[in-house]
Amino acid sequence: MVLICLVWSVQQIGLKATGHLAAPVLQIGVRSVIAAFCVWALVRLRGDRIPFSGSTAVTGVFVGLLFGFEFLLLAESIKLTSASHVVVFLYTAPIFAALGLHWRLPSERLAAGQWVGIALAAAGIAVAFIGNGPSTSADLSSMLLGDLLALCAGAGWGATTIVIRCSRLSTVPATHTLFYQLAAAGVLLTLAAFASGQTLIVPTWLLGLNLVFQAFVVCFFSFLVWFWMLTQYRASQLGVLSLMSPLFGVVLGVLLLGEPLSMEFLLGSSIVLAGIVIVTGYPWFRQWRLRHASSIAVKRTAD
Repeated sequence: MVLICLVWSVQQIGLKATGHLAAPVLQIGVRSVIAAFCVWALVRLRGDRIPFSGSTAVTGVFVGLLFGFEFLLLAESIKLTSASHVVVFLYTAPIFAALGLHWRLPSERLAAGQWVGIALAAAGIAVAFIGNGPSTSADLSSMLLGDLLALCAGAGWGATTIVIRCSRLSTVPATHTLFYQLAAAGVLLTLAAFASGQTLIVPTWLLGLNLVFQAFVVCFFSFLVWFWMLTQYRASQLGVLSLMSPLFGVVLGVLLLGEPLSMEFLLGSSIVLAGIVIVTGYPWFRQWRLRHASSIAVKRTAD
């Protein structure tokens, strides 16, 4: 899980570092197409078929477009603000997913403690936006817009989770859902790159290595491992552990890209992460507390 979180945090760093060689939107589009083909090949190798018609396929395309819109926002935000900011605001997705699922699924109703976590996260976002940032007002406006786009990308990620959980995609193999997401996102983002004139490519070994890493390690390998882990471990525990990604992202942004960090952003992002831990970790904590209380009761009975 530590390795997966490290990989996810590095993807924003890689896009930021190579953004002058190829537009992030083009890079994400190309990597998604490559990874989608790899997932399709894996499914066929297993003797399975991905439906390309029917209600499941329609829902899959819709989820894929949501997934693509999320990364379109991410691609634009990475050009305007720091990778450290992007990775923190992107990982507010569990908050948006929890809010949506609260209204859609009775089994996902939020407890009082989780509402405290959501309030904390909202307060942390406000504090993070207050950060001084660059010295000029133009740069500050650009960074704030980038932060807002990254936050909207997090909301898009949360919306994608909600649709998957509340539709037939929750019952199909994870590889099918991943294919729909990657294929639709690849087409959408590649078209967006051409439509906006962001097709300039400066071929270098750095860009090539980053594209290989993004396509095969991030989109193909890490996503498949993540879906496998969801079948082996509790989702609430994995959700808490995945918060290592923004922590890694902030540290790597400073170390590798030399990105400055304001005290306001550090304080705000810490509050955001604390809120997300409360929201995603509450079910696990509640189960632990019940088991602990049960064991104490059994021990007292035995005594």
